Amino acid sequence: MSRVLAIDYGKKRTGIAITDELQIIASGLTTVATDTLISFLKDYIQKETVELFIIGKPKQMDFTDSESEVLILPFIKKLKKAFPDIPIKRIDERFTSKMAFQTMIDSGLKKKQRRNKALVDEISATIILQSYLYHNYPKVSILK
Repeated sequence: MSRVLAIDYGKKRTGIAITDELQIIASGLTTVATDTLISFLKDYIQKETVELFIIGKPKQMDFTDSESEVLILPFIKKLKKAFPDIPIKRIDERFTSKMAFQTMIDSGLKKKQRRNKALVDEISATIILQSYLYHNYPKVSILK
């Protein structure tokens, strides 16, 4: 099988997460400078098979698009041009940064480590990807 790759797009930095080949586990891959993102993805896809891109869709509390959506749409056009055979799905990314920060606290990272915005972006991408996996794969039932 191939992997699913999630992108938490940002103006300066972009967090990236990836599944295992069985598409069961979402793991943070890295954070890259946004201006090098397409180049990074080209290099990565030469080494690994990616069947789907998941891109966070920033929404306001009233479900309208966030201001940052205007930055993401041109990127999606570039992504489609660079990888025409890989489909793109969008996932609501509200609260992922807050959830990422809380994850850092819960895992015992010190205050100085929690200031690492690149790590927050990578964890946010992982949360986006985990959300996709949770909502798009059948639930496993336990037989009694």
